[in-house]
Amino acid sequence: MSDQIVEFGEAFSVAAHGQTWSVSWHAPDDLPDGKPHGSEGLCLAPCGRLVIISHNGQDWGFPGGRPEGEETWRETLDREVMEEACAVVADARLLGFARSACVSGEEAGLVLVRSLWRAEVSLLEWAPRFEILFRRLAEPDDAIRQTYVAERLPLYRRVFRDALGVG
Repeated sequence: MSDQIVEFGEAFSVAAHGQTWSVSWHAPDDLPDGKPHGSEGLCLAPCGRLVIISHNGQDWGFPGGRPEGEETWRETLDREVMEEACAVVADARLLGFARSACVSGEEAGLVLVRSLWRAEVSLLEWAPRFEILFRRLAEPDDAIRQTYVAERLPLYRRVFRDALGVG
């Protein structure tokens, strides 16, 4: 596995579900063109561990999702973290934007933009109401290995480094 960490404006290729995507990383003050595709947070609990979630107890990721109505990037983050992780965002820092352009496959031409955040959260009692059925806490050094970010590892190494100083 490569130790590559993507820099601002740098693109790398991702093959997923029979399609090829060009993914690039953009600074918080450099919103790229594309369809808003939501917000995702590296959610840090008071104990210093990251909140990870799963719909099946096997495939783990970070809370996030698509906007509803005219939500801002931050409003989407707050709502998705509450819905998926039963957690309240106390403070958040925008790390940047991931721009994903489909270059081949069924969705060729589609360009999606997602905001990625470092979020300080307070955990509420676990009471899943939506598609996410499992929540757990992971040490920051282990969270990247426990989640399904392998195909986008250069991006997530950058996000982890910027958010937590690890990766």
